[in-house]
Amino acid sequence: MAVFAMPKGTPEEKEARAAALEKATLYAAQVPLKTMKTAFKALPLALEMASKGNPASASDAGVGALAATAAIKGACLNVRINAASLKDKQTAAALTEEALSLVKKAEEMEKEVLAKVNSSIEA
Repeated sequence: MAVFAMPKGTPEEKEARAAALEKATLYAAQVPLKTMKTAFKALPLALEMASKGNPASASDAGVGALAATAAIKGACLNVRINAASLKDKQTAAALTEEALSLVKKAEEMEKEVLAKVNSSIEA
């Protein structure tokens, strides 16, 4: 937010302000992408727990997968809204593509975890 307090009276000041805003916006898109990647790490653990863990804890694995996927989807919204504000459309597209790809992978893994959980519950 400090970028909005930067002077913008001269062409040089406007250019410096625009560069600082672009840098801050890029960072604002990168942080939730990192959050997505971190949350994704929980999904293989949930799958292992659903597959090999105590059957009485199968629902916990499912809840973990649902929570991780929700975190990934929520962070993806933040990536997308910040990427949309970038002037560098190539970078914006790459960030958005990576985020959407991670959501798709998370959804696939969540389905796999829930299938294991449901089969454990129904057994």
